[in-house]
Amino acid sequence: QLQASGGGLVQAGGSLRLSCAASGRSGRTTSNNGMGWFRQAPGKEREFVASISWRGGDTYYADSVKGRFTISRDNAKNTVYLQMNSLRPEDTAVYYCASALGSSTSANDRAYRYWGQGTLVTVSS
Repeated sequence: QLQASGGGLVQAGGSLRLSCAASGRSGRTTSNNGMGWFRQAPGKEREFVASISWRGGDTYYADSVKGRFTISRDNAKNTVYLQMNSLRPEDTAVYYCASALGSSTSANDRAYRYWGQGTLVTVSS
């Protein structure tokens, strides 16, 4: 099970830090798997935000968040983070964390096996 948290309402230019804690079967595999964050805005398809390799040495970002968001992980805690700075109204969405199949860090959501329930981020202008 993946539990995402940290969403909320923030003004444009502000920051939020999302967390994704893994437990159970997904927790046993998460520390050895690539992890990703995706988001889905109202009326839009789910899109890739960021991903990180299982050791944390490799990170990947969507162009729209590059330089503003930072993905990281703490395998000892089975937790992945998404630090979001300089937030914009267009970042408003439900954010989902996901555990990849094996070591994948793909931007394709079909590469991910376990999904969290999502946490809502709302950025006001």
